[in-house]
Amino acid sequence: MTAERGFEPLVTIVGFHHAKGPEIETWFGAEEGSDPAADNEWPLLPFMALSDGAHAATEDFSYFTLRKETTPTKPATSLFGISCTRQMDANQLINRPTDVTRSTVQKAVVVIADSPQYFGRLRERLSIVTQAWFAQKQANIFQGVWTALLTKFQESLADSLRGADDDRDQYLGLSLREFIHEFKYQTLVLFKCCLLQPKMLFFGSRCERLCMMQFALISLIPGLIRNLQDCADPELSSYEKGLVLPSSFKTSDRTSVLSYMGLPLQIFSKGSLFGPYTPLQQLDILADYGTKSYIVGSTNSLLLQQKDRYSDILINLDEGTIGITSSSLRNALVLSVADRRWIDFITQSVNDTWDESNPERPKTLGYMGSEEFIRLQFEEYLLSMIASVKYHNHLDNHKKDLKAFLPEIEGDPSLDFGSDFIDAWQSTENYRIFQKFTDPHLFDIVEPKHPCAGGLTMDDIQRRLAQQVSELHLDERFSVGKEVLGKHLATGQKKVSSAFNNLWADIEVMREAQKKRHEEMRAAAAASGETPPPSSTSSYTPERGIKASSRTGASDLSTAQASVAAASNRAGAYLSSWASWAGEKRWGRSTSSSTSSSSPAVVIAPLPPRRTGTADRESTGSMRSIELELARKSFEEEIFEAGSVEEGEGAGKGGRANGDGEKAGKGLGQDAGKEGREGKDKLSSSDAEKEEKPHPHS
Repeated sequence: MTAERGFEPLVTIVGFHHAKGPEIETWFGAEEGSDPAADNEWPLLPFMALSDGAHAATEDFSYFTLRKETTPTKPATSLFGISCTRQMDANQLINRPTDVTRSTVQKAVVVIADSPQYFGRLRERLSIVTQAWFAQKQANIFQGVWTALLTKFQESLADSLRGADDDRDQYLGLSLREFIHEFKYQTLVLFKCCLLQPKMLFFGSRCERLCMMQFALISLIPGLIRNLQDCADPELSSYEKGLVLPSSFKTSDRTSVLSYMGLPLQIFSKGSLFGPYTPLQQLDILADYGTKSYIVGSTNSLLLQQKDRYSDILINLDEGTIGITSSSLRNALVLSVADRRWIDFITQSVNDTWDESNPERPKTLGYMGSEEFIRLQFEEYLLSMIASVKYHNHLDNHKKDLKAFLPEIEGDPSLDFGSDFIDAWQSTENYRIFQKFTDPHLFDIVEPKHPCAGGLTMDDIQRRLAQQVSELHLDERFSVGKEVLGKHLATGQKKVSSAFNNLWADIEVMREAQKKRHEEMRAAAAASGETPPPSSTSSYTPERGIKASSRTGASDLSTAQASVAAASNRAGAYLSSWASWAGEKRWGRSTSSSTSSSSPAVVIAPLPPRRTGTADRESTGSMRSIELELARKSFEEEIFEAGSVEEGEGAGKGGRANGDGEKAGKGLGQDAGKEGREGKDKLSSSDAEKEEKPHPHS
């Protein structure tokens, strides 16, 4: 059954008033003196025509549904509107009116028809008319030229729609390829979700894309676009009243076969609503008790804050996500292995023929992956599901009759579509209508089998892995990473080169400054009659400076080490000699034996027994302290002598640079050595005097 013809398309102008908001300005095609908005109770028409966020674009389109009230000859039905909204700067207006107080002028040209199947070609004509109107830069719509233009446009619409073929599907503008390319396997999830009739909410910032996605989804059900007469209000149910149980069909007529199979599945029956664009002012209808299910779209983000209240499933087109809030719905929409294999095949066909410059057409210009290919695939899937469910019911009614089983069908084919989904679908309103007006043996016409029936295979796993890897876009990420790395390396190379160049420039500046300073010193010395200092900057290079400093540091270090080693050796030898002498004195050994030839032998008399009295201990301790003090002084003098020699040598080196430092260094070293020898002679004479004195106890 198709929607009844006879409705003349209407054209209206909706403008935005700075104080009243959106309002209807005039009608074209309506009877003289009538107001269709008041007659049919369309108070929300201006808000549907001017969508939220339309001011953000130069041109935008809005699609909506309206309820047409009952007339004496026709029942209540649904109407469909398409609105083209444009805006322009108010300063560009010719003869700007005084009531135009806003910076922009925003208006919409609206066409209202009884079916949306012609909106594809109607959209282009509406865009041209609206653009021509704004090109006049006139705010007054009642000028003769503009009125004549819109009147002619309305009459041409009536003539073209009156002669249109109702039996031919019109899908222009509803791109299934883009839908599948964006949602991939979730396209089948959304398709099965429509059949379960939940509360579906689409959200997007672009109104036209929001509406087109919804039309693309419901167009996957064959014949549904031409049978939407009950979608504008949940109270409408005229479609079911006009159905009869078919008794025959023509195999050569596709429409006849689909009608016999129970298509279209009427998902917009009593209690359901379809609103491609739904303004916030219509939320009370969504929350009404009589509204059981709907498919609506909104551009207002306020609905996202109340998604649990107004939706069972939320499709966010801006983010490309699908959120299911109902747990029972989530379980029913889990895809089976056969379902996933089937939708992956379609997705791969679209991706293999994808053309970025023209997404609606395969780049091969062939049948695979085309719009018609996709629609026929979904039609086959739906017919197979219907036949499988009919066979499932047949098995339940004839469990004990083995003759009722089809020999070529093994088991229950409906399980390949998901048992939870089949159970949920059998509780919906569209299944009730389908079951009521279809033959129970539809599986004799269409094979009750899933198009991709079978268990999980290795090919399925490999295909899913390949798709998941392709979704990661590793090539794009690696290419971006390589590009970023190359940029960083080039930047780092430039920075390092700049640093080295700056360093070398600083060295050159220092060299030139040092050279200039030496030249000034030489010039000053020549002027005063003094000997100019030697200039080494003229032949200075960083390499020579480094080598010269290395040689000077090495020679100074070796000289210091040799001086310290010589002083240590002399100090050790001197301490050893004094220790020997002190030992001999301690034990009373005589060192004054005669060296003449008349003494045959040296007689060493034993020491007398030592007394342990206080006086003896005191004298022994005093002698030992004297010996240690003398040894310490002699050692200090020897070290001082060695140090004086080194200082003399150093001073001599410095004196050579100034002309007379060498003599001063040698004189200091000779004086220090002389003082050391005099101290040693004094110590020897004092030791001889002590030796001549008799021991108090001898």
